[in-house]
Amino acid sequence: MKLTPKVILEGTRLTGKTDLAFALNEHPRLVGHRRYRYHSPLISAEWSGFSNEPWGRGLIDFSPEETELAMETYETWVRMFELQRYYSWIVDRFHLSTLAHQARQGREFDFDWLEERLKPLNFAIVLCTRPEDTFEEAREERLKISANPKQYVSLEPFIEEQQQLRALAAKSVLPVFEFDVTRHGPDDVAAWLDERGLLTL
Repeated sequence: MKLTPKVILEGTRLTGKTDLAFALNEHPRLVGHRRYRYHSPLISAEWSGFSNEPWGRGLIDFSPEETELAMETYETWVRMFELQRYYSWIVDRFHLSTLAHQARQGREFDFDWLEERLKPLNFAIVLCTRPEDTFEEAREERLKISANPKQYVSLEPFIEEQQQLRALAAKSVLPVFEFDVTRHGPDDVAAWLDERGLLTL
């Protein structure tokens, strides 16, 4: 049976989204047992594709004048998913992160249309979280490798965003698994997807 999992990883910083994305992208229960290593699609709304600078604007933090560009980009991605529905897709941050960030700027968007198109494709959301009292330890580990340490000066924005994302995930029409990075692992995601018939289409 062909495996075609489609997972959107959401979560604030310091919740291990990208590490989980790489792990799922090679997990035998999601992509099968491979005899050699090859690339599977791994995409992200965090790419700063709207500006020609490091950590520039993109699909999450676009400016008001880039709204049309952002919506066209979302339309393009969802159409790509529809055209290649029998493929696996791992997405590291997507529409919930956009809703959360833009709401903090006082701007509201409706992504019901996007979720209604993702649902028949068996997309699921894995919301990466961590207990609030563990953010400090996670920051210390991240500062050892971060190329942009100034973004971790305050932890409060991450804690607030985590609460935002929980509220947004609760309203989603897509299946949602809250992944506590301090106690869950990739096997838990694989089992959750399998139990709900979300590994195939």
